[in-house]
Amino acid sequence: MPSFGAFPIVKRFSFSLQLLLGLVVGVALGFAARIWDLAWLATTLTEVGKIFVQLLKLAVPPLVFTAMVISVANLRNVNGAARLAGKTLFWFLSTALIAVIVGIGLGLIINPGQGVTLSTAGAKAPENVGTWVDFLTGIIPTNIVTAFTELNVLQIVFLGIVLGAAAIALGEKAEPFLNFSRSILELVQKALWWVIRLAPIGTAGLIGKSVATYGWDLLAPLAKFTLGVYVGCFIVLLAVYPALLALVGKVNPITFFRNAWPAIELAFVSRSSVGTLPLTQKVTIERLGVDRDYASFAVPFGATTKMDGCASIYPALAAIFVAQVFNIPLGVGEYLLIAFVSVVGSAATAGLTGATVMLTLTLSTLGLPLEGVGLLLAIDPILDMIRTATNVAGQIVVPVLVARSEGRLDEAVLNAPPQPLDEAPVSTPRPLGEPVLA
Repeated sequence: MPSFGAFPIVKRFSFSLQLLLGLVVGVALGFAARIWDLAWLATTLTEVGKIFVQLLKLAVPPLVFTAMVISVANLRNVNGAARLAGKTLFWFLSTALIAVIVGIGLGLIINPGQGVTLSTAGAKAPENVGTWVDFLTGIIPTNIVTAFTELNVLQIVFLGIVLGAAAIALGEKAEPFLNFSRSILELVQKALWWVIRLAPIGTAGLIGKSVATYGWDLLAPLAKFTLGVYVGCFIVLLAVYPALLALVGKVNPITFFRNAWPAIELAFVSRSSVGTLPLTQKVTIERLGVDRDYASFAVPFGATTKMDGCASIYPALAAIFVAQVFNIPLGVGEYLLIAFVSVVGSAATAGLTGATVMLTLTLSTLGLPLEGVGLLLAIDPILDMIRTATNVAGQIVVPVLVARSEGRLDEAVLNAPPQPLDEAPVSTPRPLGEPVLA
């Protein structure tokens, strides 16, 4: 078996290059289908993308559940477990607050709803409206089977935490269950490596379908708002996160993005934090050097609650947009309320309909017309690309920051040339209490 240094440079970056090639091919095929009205090509791209996302999501329930059970059970002999969880939650909330401030600031600068000539007569409120009751009741499943079949990740995380804690309480009696969970986790991870190899093909289908279906025609009347969302996400993605990585985590931002890029790129084209979760967890552990047991807790938890794009930047800008379109003035109190809803209510996106439900939660709390959501639904797929990429980047940044502060970041893995993700071996999990040697 040749050493890592024996691989040529193209081999080391082959997965990212293949994803990029899939992106380019998908855009080309999508425009071809749209320009020449090739319905069969558009249908093919749609089905290819749909099958790929289904394969990713198929592995998510057992992956999240077993990872949560094992990671919680591994905390039994660790004195700093509560501190790890507390730091993770602190950075989730802090980065969400920064993101919503960016969104509000941009909204006040560009005034996305001023001068927009859209008819609000035909706008309708969405059928599924996010409420605080949905947020609170959505955490606890009413039916265990439904939590898995409907892919409610937050409920699966809840079940994993509860059973992991119960395993700690039972002690030796729970070992057969934990051993079974470890076996399932290893099997799912192995199967996921095969799915990951299909990512370039899935990327071509997903981006091609978006271009063929939506093109860029829908952006014209909402160009200022669309630009605001992309600029806001880029500020967080390329300025806020790098600053935190460099100043707090003492991690080179270029090294971070080089290692995390495949997950961010897949998030952009798949528009699904949950669908990207397997790859997100893989790059966090095997490319960025975050402790496996901690990452198995932080990454799935972040995939359900860490939504800087969908739950912070977007609803802040969208609320200002809707208020200006309907000529409703907003004061300091309303802006503070937007910040509060975005930071505290981001978990409301889990198990519901993503950014749309988060926006209805924000608008209903502010007393703004819910019909405003209907004005933005047409361009939502285009906006969702950059929102999801920002979400996933934040879901990786926070574990890196926490792992660094706790001495649980493996410098050798972080600074090594990026491993080919489809060939990286699955390392044996260490006990969470064992320190990482730099």
